[in-house]
Amino acid sequence: MIVLLCLFFLGCKQEPRLFDDPIFDKEKARILKLAEKYIDATPVTVTAESCGRSAGGIHDFYSEGDYWWPDPENPEGPYIRKDGMTNPDNFTAHRYAMIRLSQICGALASAYLITDDTFYVKQLVPHLKAWFIDETTLMNPNLEYAQAIKGKVTGRGIGIIDTIQLLDVVKAIIAIQDANLLSNEEVTKLKTWFANYLRWMDTHPYGISEQAKDNNHGACWFLQAAVFSEFTENERMQAYVKEKFKKVLLPCQMAEDGSFPKELNRTKPYGYSLFNLDIMTGIAQVISNTNENMFVFDHEGRSIKKGVEFLYPYIKNKADWPYEKDVLHWDDWPVRHPFLLFTGRSLDNMEYLDIWNQLDADFDNPEVIRNMPIRYPLIWLN
Repeated sequence: MIVLLCLFFLGCKQEPRLFDDPIFDKEKARILKLAEKYIDATPVTVTAESCGRSAGGIHDFYSEGDYWWPDPENPEGPYIRKDGMTNPDNFTAHRYAMIRLSQICGALASAYLITDDTFYVKQLVPHLKAWFIDETTLMNPNLEYAQAIKGKVTGRGIGIIDTIQLLDVVKAIIAIQDANLLSNEEVTKLKTWFANYLRWMDTHPYGISEQAKDNNHGACWFLQAAVFSEFTENERMQAYVKEKFKKVLLPCQMAEDGSFPKELNRTKPYGYSLFNLDIMTGIAQVISNTNENMFVFDHEGRSIKKGVEFLYPYIKNKADWPYEKDVLHWDDWPVRHPFLLFTGRSLDNMEYLDIWNQLDADFDNPEVIRNMPIRYPLIWLN
């Protein structure tokens, strides 16, 4: 009997790991190379640099509106807006510190998933402690001073888009929890930080106004709410995100042909369309389950599937783009967009997966990096 049982178990095949699929071979090699770059990296939080124009304190995240410039006719007066034109003299240190955190967490957590080696988790944990636990270096869980405009406002609701850089961070935390290198108390503190930030997003006038936006800003609010509520086990918010995705985001942002009219009307219609589809697809990835595939959910002909079908031809051949070219960074898009991977897997569409694998994953343009918050898809598929 024992011999028969042994033969039986030897004959059983182990359930294959997701990342054993050849589609991920290039990604695994990329991740392990990046992880080496971030080993022994020193944590850098919002307390490392400050700006005299900020109305907040040393622990408060601060950024300035991208498209706002000094008025040539009144250099010392309030800034004026130039849509699509980023002012290089604005304060960006906190934003790039957060992007750096996202890159470090995403790479190290992904390397852990690939190798099962807790060494990568040990390199990651100090960054989480510095940003969210250590009282001398942590960031306050709000964005009251983000996207400020000199001479106009000390902060704005649209500043909440800056924390899309925390999406990969939270997914990384979820991915490394089974390594047991964070104590129960530390995990609780991390969850408390994100629960407090989510509560601020949901109740502060900035957050209330931002989630009502009918363009990429509203979508970014809901993707953050989806990921942060997943981590903090906020079932009320999870249900709220799913309801709004079905009844508000799809019908209010997407046209019948799958395009996003609000994004097409911007000065960078191509980049904004790609960005918003990445964000909307990220929401679908988080809120889908075995009972409901949000990639095919249809509201009066509007769906993620339709949105990808609209943009895909212009990824294959950007020269066919029938709208205006972006005023900046036209040549830097497309890159390896997560909507191709997530939708390709969900719909079993090898054409989407193949082109995802062919596109550039190692882009270094700061504007492209800033507008690609889902840079480490393995932690989203875990």
